[in-house]
Amino acid sequence: MDLSTLKPAKGSVKKDTRLGRGQGSGKGGTSTKGHKGGQSRAGYKTKMGFEGGQMPLQRRVPKFGFTNINRKEFKAINISTLQTLAESRNITSIDAQTLAEAGLISKKDMVKILGNGTLTIKLDVKAHAFSKSAIAAIEALNGTATII
Repeated sequence: MDLSTLKPAKGSVKKDTRLGRGQGSGKGGTSTKGHKGGQSRAGYKTKMGFEGGQMPLQRRVPKFGFTNINRKEFKAINISTLQTLAESRNITSIDAQTLAEAGLISKKDMVKILGNGTLTIKLDVKAHAFSKSAIAAIEALNGTATII
């Protein structure tokens, strides 16, 4: 094999069409843009969602619902996740910082502990919210569920 003999695969390289280079090229004159109108002119741009004068989709479809500006978004963490975290790191106290260090949440996330799974270790858990079943499972083993 010689570097001077290397060529791209057949059909992989295509020459660009040269527009506006005379009638003989077949792409001269209007340069495939047709006659007159916005699309033939330089700097032409359509508005986003423009459908050629037809009523655009965002205006055809009715509006509904609303966005609650007071919504609090929680990152859900199950008890089973707390169990595996406590076993792997050999800890008895879990808070938002511990969960962030483990990569389960980001620093600014609000945490809600949910009761899915089983707990076998006594844990002291600090979070922004708890489900009733999570509190019951934590306190059944004499652990504490503290709301931050």
